[in-house]
Amino acid sequence: MSNKINLDNARIMVVDDEPDITDIVQTFLSGHGYQVITENDPHKVVEKAKNFQPNLILLDIMMPDVDGYDICAALKKEKEFARTAIIFLTGKDRNEDMGRSFKSGGDMFIKKPFSCERLLEIVNIVLLSTTKVTF
Repeated sequence: MSNKINLDNARIMVVDDEPDITDIVQTFLSGHGYQVITENDPHKVVEKAKNFQPNLILLDIMMPDVDGYDICAALKKEKEFARTAIIFLTGKDRNEDMGRSFKSGGDMFIKKPFSCERLLEIVNIVLLSTTKVTF
């Protein structure tokens, strides 16, 4: 997979067990030119990511059965996702999760609740810092 992308066409995968959150984020980011898919079942993330080849994954930490750290570790074991940006989303305590987020391969950490505008700023920053952008 090439790491060269046009920022306006970047592919983002949103993973959260709450469909309301994935729907809101998908609608907002799609409205800003991103290609966005969602997944609410943590057991299907790796396979869906293989098919979609996202440039960035927004990944909830607290989900049933499998947490975001385990999903991140599983993704990072795959050669094709070694350089894929991952932003963790969580409602848990920032201090408790921040270190673990980075150790498991995450690039950024966002505490819920968050504004869509702030999320967009962070998505843009992370994509610009982790990919080669073509114009």
